[in-house]
Amino acid sequence: MAPQSARLTSRAGWAVGVGIAASLLAVSPAWAGPPFVSDDPQPTDTSHWEIYNFVGGTHTPGVTAGAAGIDLNYGPIRDIQLTVVVPLGFETGKAAGLGDIELAVKYRFLHQSEGSAAPDLAFFPRLFTPTGGHRYGTGHASLFLPIWAQKDFGKWSLFGGGGYTINPGAGQRNYWLTGAVLSRPVSKRLTLGVEIYHRTPDAIDAKTFTGLNLGALYKLTDHWSLIGAGGPCVDHAREQGQYAFYFALKADY
Repeated sequence: MAPQSARLTSRAGWAVGVGIAASLLAVSPAWAGPPFVSDDPQPTDTSHWEIYNFVGGTHTPGVTAGAAGIDLNYGPIRDIQLTVVVPLGFETGKAAGLGDIELAVKYRFLHQSEGSAAPDLAFFPRLFTPTGGHRYGTGHASLFLPIWAQKDFGKWSLFGGGGYTINPGAGQRNYWLTGAVLSRPVSKRLTLGVEIYHRTPDAIDAKTFTGLNLGALYKLTDHWSLIGAGGPCVDHAREQGQYAFYFALKADY
């Protein structure tokens, strides 16, 4: 799914607000990607769509900032996923506006199998175009280069990884994002997961960001699900965000 990762305006810290999609079938042992910051290596099923109508962001004292929008994912061929994210940025005291549109391609190059310790692995480069300008972006294109892994153990699923973001612009810094999620279904409709993730400073005046998330997915029908996650920042919370959140209505077709 939906990863990835350090998602929209880096200074606001709303990485959790954007996801990358992954498949979740009714018989799957667990799910991955959105609503978490950490992503997984599972591409969208061939000839299928996954669509997230989402809102996510972070809250610092006196300011809530983030994005709402649509996250489109399609599986054109086996082991490949194409992703487009169109966000509308928002921030307390400012008018909403277009954020940085994201374009990404996921390629799964290793498959896990029973009796083997090898996990699923995928490369998921993500381009952030400068459509948000300096209002809801840095005014420059940036590139996230992660590797995501997943290993399933019965009903339990462990996924995560991370990568490096090339983040040009005055006052900006290149940075790393890493994270891991453990998830498990607790009923036929409800799946729960817990995440820890970490981002190094993304700007000259920024600090590290380490967050914890508790996430849930509830299947309404075979094609529609409600997903959400939220949790606190555990270091430099006053500057980087006291807590983060993500909610979405997910469609599978």
